Amino acid sequence: MSSASRVRTVVALERLRRSVLFIIMAVGAIIFMIPMWVSVVMSLKTPFEIANSSPWAFPKEITWENYRTVLTNPNANFFLFFKNSFVISILGTAGVLITSAMVAYAFARMQFRGRDQLFMLLLSTMMLPGVVTMIPQYVLFARIGWVDTHLPLWVPAWFGGGAYNIFLLRQFFLGIPRELDEAALIDGASHATVFWRVIMPLSGAALATVGVFSFIYNWRDFMGPLIYLNDPEKQTLELGLRTYQTLQMERWELLMAASVLVLIPLVIIFLAGQKFFVKGIVMTGGK
Repeated sequence: MSSASRVRTVVALERLRRSVLFIIMAVGAIIFMIPMWVSVVMSLKTPFEIANSSPWAFPKEITWENYRTVLTNPNANFFLFFKNSFVISILGTAGVLITSAMVAYAFARMQFRGRDQLFMLLLSTMMLPGVVTMIPQYVLFARIGWVDTHLPLWVPAWFGGGAYNIFLLRQFFLGIPRELDEAALIDGASHATVFWRVIMPLSGAALATVGVFSFIYNWRDFMGPLIYLNDPEKQTLELGLRTYQTLQMERWELLMAASVLVLIPLVIIFLAGQKFFVKGIVMTGGK
């Protein structure tokens, strides 16, 4: 076989591999989108059409009345739930971004005794189930009077930001050339200056990744608000959605409309940060 034939064979095999991979990914994407499709189409149907048609079928006549009913329900103030969730998510995400970046910088750039051992100890906390720390945390927050407030839902984020986020940012920081740090330190800059004016501006992709993860986690958190919040006026969207479900019972069109409303901000956040999100995931794996 000539070299030209071998090249054509390699190119054909590569195209075949990419085509198969594309088909697999497309099928997977369709499968994962099925629940979203069912939720959206059911939220646009009348109760009569839901009872007499397939849940997969697109509505014959689109109705937005379900969304108006959800947003104007006096027993479930979704505007208030949205505000509570938004405040908690923003404060929690800000805490994660700032403090996890600080800790990651220390592990990636600073030399101190026991650094590697402390980092391994930090990673080992990822194996600890959340249910193990649930009761001690509740006792702690009850002792300091934080139960039935939003403080337990976002203040802990300002104390390290979580082992996974620290690991993700540390891996990214290790890929930034150390010559930049050394040049700044030689010019008299402190570690704080290097962190804020050298490392952070170069870490937009990784920070966006951590920010998206953190915002989604805080927005979708159900267990935390369920444990700490008693006042209906302080409920978040996830807890309010559960309350709304108990009120409406079998009104599937209203439940699906409420679920879609809860998901809309997450879809917007992900689409807005998708470019940085994908770049951050790719770049945190290598130096």
